[in-house]
Amino acid sequence: MTSTPAPRIRPRRLRETPALRRLASETRLDPAELVLPMFVREGASAPLPIASMPGVVQHTLDSLPAAIDAAASVGLGGVMLFGVPEQRDARGSGATDPEGILNVATRVAVEASAGRLVVQTDLCLDEFTDHGHCGVLDGRGRVDNDATLERYTAMALEQSRAGSQLLGLSGMMDGQVAAVREALDDGGHQDVVLMAYSAKYASAFYGPFRDAVESTLEGDRRSYQLDPGNRREGLREAMLDIEEGADIVMVKPAGSYLDVLADVAAASDVPVWAYQVSGEYAMIEAAAAHGWIDRKRAVIESVRGIRRAGADAVLTYWAVELADWIRKGDVA
Repeated sequence: MTSTPAPRIRPRRLRETPALRRLASETRLDPAELVLPMFVREGASAPLPIASMPGVVQHTLDSLPAAIDAAASVGLGGVMLFGVPEQRDARGSGATDPEGILNVATRVAVEASAGRLVVQTDLCLDEFTDHGHCGVLDGRGRVDNDATLERYTAMALEQSRAGSQLLGLSGMMDGQVAAVREALDDGGHQDVVLMAYSAKYASAFYGPFRDAVESTLEGDRRSYQLDPGNRREGLREAMLDIEEGADIVMVKPAGSYLDVLADVAAASDVPVWAYQVSGEYAMIEAAAAHGWIDRKRAVIESVRGIRRAGADAVLTYWAVELADWIRKGDVA
């Protein structure tokens, strides 16, 4: 009888102990690579919980400084601000009002952060329009790309004046990076960073976010956001944005588009970020609330998977909690 020879190559050696696993880890998480999306509600007297996103709130201008301080204290890389206005119109006038909620919130956040993290702002019209689209509409009710670019450049200037260090161009209009870059440079804001939501897909996973910003959208955004079946198109959009001057490119959502994220990361010579969107957050929270999954392990694994696919930074609603776990050494 011939005995089976003992294997000479044993990959399990590197998994034997926690110390070995930590030493051999290929993908590490750091608080500086995390960005916290935050909502600020105009006219609110107290933070308002978002039912479809347990643990996430619409902040008030009064509650925002403490939340910024908490984010800075755990070492986050930045916060991304979204404004929720009381009044909306067809052109999204509140987006370019110096006293509009997003611009006021930006000034508050910049003061509270005191340079400890990067204050970033969403540059899109959907939160400010009464029709809920990311741009202005033409006479036939379609989003007018070039007229929207004029609104974006005006928004960029106001957000930069308010102190935003990084503008998140999330509207998916053709030529938006080039238009905004030119306007900022001509306006004396050459140092403001542009992060393009380059591969932003028309996803079902945005549902809870639309609750968070009280979206008025009827219909869909498929005429400007990407078809979920298209992989090459995501890379093409990212490369176009880099050519137009984007400092950072984004893939959104993250979890269902890791292939696109890996493609962009392999080709890009600028940082690549990914947005772990509201639906991804809500699904894990819901499953954990029912006891179906280990919440902490699922949160860590989901963000680590995004980093492993090539993201240099991740926008996630768990940013503060995850950063705290990392700092305490609780991320195995």
